[in-house]
Amino acid sequence: MARDPKHDILFEPIQIGPKILRNRFYQVPHCIGAGSDKPGFQAAHRSMKAEGGWGAMNTEYCSIHPESDDTHRLSARIWDEGDVRNLRAMTDEVHKYGALAGIEMWYGGAHAPCMESRATPRGPSQYASEFETLTYCKEMDLNDIAMVQQYYVDAAYRARDAGFDIVYVYGAHSYLPLQFLNPYYNKRTDGYGGSLENRARFWLETLEKVRRAVGDDCAIATRFAVDTVYGPGQIEVEVDGMKFIELADPLVDLWDVDVGDIAEWGEDAGPSRFYQQGHQVPWTKFVKQVSKKPVLGVGRYTDPEKMTEIVTKGYADIIGAARPSIADPYLPKKIEEGRYDDIRVCIGCNVCISRWEIGGPPMICTQNATAGEEYRRGWHPEKFRKTTSSDAVLVVGAGPSGSECARVLMESGYTVHLYDSAEKVGGHLNSVATLPGLGEWSYHRDYRETQLNKLVKKNKDSVIALGQKRLSADDILQYGADKVVIATGSSWNTDGTNCLTHDAIPGADASRADQLTPEQVMEGKKAIGKRVVILNADTYFMAPSLAEKLAVAGHEVTIVSGVHLANYMHFTLEYPNMMRRLHELGVEELGDHFCSRIEPGRLEIYNIWGDGSKRTYRGPGVAPRDANKTHRWLEFDSLILVTGRHSENALFNDLKARESEWEANGIKGVYLIGDAEAPRLIADATFTGHRVAREIEEANPQYPLPYKREVAVWGAPHMPGGQFKIEYKV
Repeated sequence: MARDPKHDILFEPIQIGPKILRNRFYQVPHCIGAGSDKPGFQAAHRSMKAEGGWGAMNTEYCSIHPESDDTHRLSARIWDEGDVRNLRAMTDEVHKYGALAGIEMWYGGAHAPCMESRATPRGPSQYASEFETLTYCKEMDLNDIAMVQQYYVDAAYRARDAGFDIVYVYGAHSYLPLQFLNPYYNKRTDGYGGSLENRARFWLETLEKVRRAVGDDCAIATRFAVDTVYGPGQIEVEVDGMKFIELADPLVDLWDVDVGDIAEWGEDAGPSRFYQQGHQVPWTKFVKQVSKKPVLGVGRYTDPEKMTEIVTKGYADIIGAARPSIADPYLPKKIEEGRYDDIRVCIGCNVCISRWEIGGPPMICTQNATAGEEYRRGWHPEKFRKTTSSDAVLVVGAGPSGSECARVLMESGYTVHLYDSAEKVGGHLNSVATLPGLGEWSYHRDYRETQLNKLVKKNKDSVIALGQKRLSADDILQYGADKVVIATGSSWNTDGTNCLTHDAIPGADASRADQLTPEQVMEGKKAIGKRVVILNADTYFMAPSLAEKLAVAGHEVTIVSGVHLANYMHFTLEYPNMMRRLHELGVEELGDHFCSRIEPGRLEIYNIWGDGSKRTYRGPGVAPRDANKTHRWLEFDSLILVTGRHSENALFNDLKARESEWEANGIKGVYLIGDAEAPRLIADATFTGHRVAREIEEANPQYPLPYKREVAVWGAPHMPGGQFKIEYKV
């Protein structure tokens, strides 16, 4: 199928300084947990996108000096020749596909905690970082300024030697150049402070020096937050933003523009809960008014119609993307070939980002289970080992894990029967997607549903059986399948069992009229009273999402939380706007409180720290003193138990108990995946389904095969960036 001609503009090349970008698809810098320490991972992940049609791939933020050390997180580094060698692995692989490679040179100032290097970062003025903990910078004198500018120049030379085509002087997310430009950070009274021209001086001088050093060989880019979205006193696009663009325009070959800062960079990498694709267009349009250079805009672009509009209307020249390139490395090629319904649309959950925020473990993706696994497991998002087996596989459960497992098995050539009592693929995600702001999460279901329907047409023996009766162990033993995968999911606890006490709560019972589980709220079959209390022991999205849903519907909502409410939403960048939303809706939170018992219409709550300031030995069988523990009653009309989940694994356990009957019934193996194995993130549930399908012919697919690790071996000579080979199972 050919692409729609109106999308041709997306495939027109564009000049960027001394380089030519082959099309308008540009993977902006983003963190994956590879850095320069895992050259195989870095090279394989970025080059996968080059293979999939992206015109340029960038590293994550890349430290130029030990003074810019972000440990405990994982950044790239270009401190020495070892880093040059390791990063060249990426540029070599990217260049094989005719794409450009870019490096985002980073100096963090006070936002660099330097926990490994123990160096002292430098900044325009001395202040404590509002993002890090107990991190201050030294105020630069003129010698410091010259020295740090030379760090950029030296790093640019190393970047050129590593094969990079595009060299960034990174000034978004409140890192060093922007710290000079932004009066929030810059309190200087000399030639580098005060007026806009003075505050811009450090950045302009640095660009000029880097350009003089490598500008004939590399395109010079800068990433600029044109608006910190805090209003007066910081950077506003129509005040300092556009003026700086005019000043710096002669020194750059490409503008990579965004908004926000590091403390709330969810205003840039906006989660779909709060922001639709293209939400930064209002700011990007201002840049195009004053710049004569190519302008790159970001905004989680996944729709070729929207991309085409951005370019044809002159809002931006290049489509920048991080998250969409993770969800579908082949997005450009699918658009080019007119395979629009094969695109794995980014759902904007920001789970990819969460791993960097946690501290830099390898990135994961809810939509694309192969993200981060390209090198260490040899997985390719579009290629699968073709089976010669005639085995038929029964997959019980069509939720995130089961539908992914069935899809990969069919892609591999297996005959698959996907069986579910629900009327639609998607499992619990169908309900979750009805919660406020989470509608785009249904793209996860939609992609799998579309692909499964296509695959079933190719394999006439495969079946998607929805809306069926629940299967028993007898049914499965008699089904005739060679292998069975159980993906029956999980449910919220009806008795209040939780992570704090590991026990049920006396009086908790969701069969009562005035108590509900989250599923019962989303089903809408049970009446909910005016005064709602949400009892929370979960640290992700469910409690605040239900609070928002019910508050909007007119209920008076109180959250009693014994854990940090929505803690994981810090990592997905949803937390600040989620808290603002609950505040504006009048939702009350009682943090550090939990429940000791429940009676009709009321629950007894207590402060979890109320048993005194220290614990002393009291002898066996004697509980800690509770003289200071305060208990009080809180009344409700409806109580929602968001206390924990449990696997729905009874069917698997029944089959396991009858393992002696498997062989006689032709069953070679029964495997447990997704939430049925253990409740988890949707991304992790999807991964388990994908992995078992990839490894279904191994001796025991229940347990993962070892993956390749990139490690330094004790006692071995130091060999940065040893030889590696990208291997795909095709």
